[in-house]
Amino acid sequence: MSKLKDKLAEKIEAHRPRTTRLLKEYGDVKVGEVTMEQLIGGMRSVKSLVTDISYLDPMEGIRFRGFTIPETLEKLPKVPGGKMPYVEGFIYLLLTGDVPTDEDVKSVADEFKTRKVVPQYVFDVLKAMPSDSHPMAMLSAAVVSMQRESIFVKEYNAGLNKMDYWKPTYEDSLNLLAKLPEIAAFIYRLKYKGGDIIPSNPNLDMGGDFAHMMGIDAPYDDVARLYFILHSDHESGNVSAHTGHLVASALSDVYYATSAMLDGLAGPLHGLANQEVLSWMQGVMDKMGGENKIPTEEEMKKFVWDTLNSGQVIPGYGHAVLRKTDPRYQAQREFCLEYMPDYPLFKYVDVLYKVTPDILREQGKAKNPWPNVDAQSGVIQWYYGLKEYDFYTVLFGVGRAIGVLANITWDRALGYPLERPKSLTTDMLEKIAGIK
Repeated sequence: MSKLKDKLAEKIEAHRPRTTRLLKEYGDVKVGEVTMEQLIGGMRSVKSLVTDISYLDPMEGIRFRGFTIPETLEKLPKVPGGKMPYVEGFIYLLLTGDVPTDEDVKSVADEFKTRKVVPQYVFDVLKAMPSDSHPMAMLSAAVVSMQRESIFVKEYNAGLNKMDYWKPTYEDSLNLLAKLPEIAAFIYRLKYKGGDIIPSNPNLDMGGDFAHMMGIDAPYDDVARLYFILHSDHESGNVSAHTGHLVASALSDVYYATSAMLDGLAGPLHGLANQEVLSWMQGVMDKMGGENKIPTEEEMKKFVWDTLNSGQVIPGYGHAVLRKTDPRYQAQREFCLEYMPDYPLFKYVDVLYKVTPDILREQGKAKNPWPNVDAQSGVIQWYYGLKEYDFYTVLFGVGRAIGVLANITWDRALGYPLERPKSLTTDMLEKIAGIK
């Protein structure tokens, strides 16, 4: 086995007794109560899933394996010549919970290079799709087309001990993760660059090779690394992560599960927010004088109040759980301040950030007046020439696959069962509520 797989096996063996004990000795302990609002309102905040990969803290944002985003970016080994960590090292962290050494990262990066060759039929499938196909449909189709490659299916059909389900799942997961950047870049070049495909450079890391295949110069390689890390995981309850978990709970292989995850991510209420915020921000700039007229804070305050008083919202502000500025927003803001501080669109975002939280607090309607990740991410992509809105969710999907596949691997390792919640009828709810 590889060093990463050896380490993961060690972690799994140490973790299994904890889950077994909770089920055996504390299975009837109540964790929480469910309200009528939660039942009808999309199960929001219902405590019903388990993941050790990430946790969304209301005040600190996402913790990856216990580390905040600033801690994660600081502790992980950096790519030589870059300021952002190896994505491969981040994958090691999510799978094992350990901060990798330089040697660990090199081992994973080398392993990815042996797994990254995409079958030709995947490219043929993409070329055969209508030219106006949405890039998320193309990515989902490319992933599910590789289902025939599943090692899990072959070993399961041959007879596989349940305790070993995680091993071929791990192999499938790393095989898929290694291929996703090239598939995504191929879709971009095929759809938006006249089919001018840039071959993979096997000497580059995951983020660096993605930027290379996209045809975008440095420091976009650091943008890719940062973007994939920040969007990788968000607990298990969001639509994309939950969909991947749900499908995999049927013992569907990771190709089916990841394709389904991407389908959920493509929805307007989930993965499309960043492009919608960018479009709105560009509209704000047009209304307030264009890139040659950066508004003062007073001018922006008036604009925000006028927007709110007209019954509209400020896109990119607020979060269902967070009660402070999203650390994912902050990490991207710091990147912008270093690499594009004078970019007019960022200056608009900057002024908006300086005035909006106080206004939303004064208005009193928003539970969280602070910006979330989507308030910043589209601006960076636009600055580096990636101006095709529909492709932004593909970037999100490549990153989100990292967390989803780490979770699925651990679900299999701990023997989590088929997910099957119970439904009630409206009549039953009315009786519970005492409605006659």
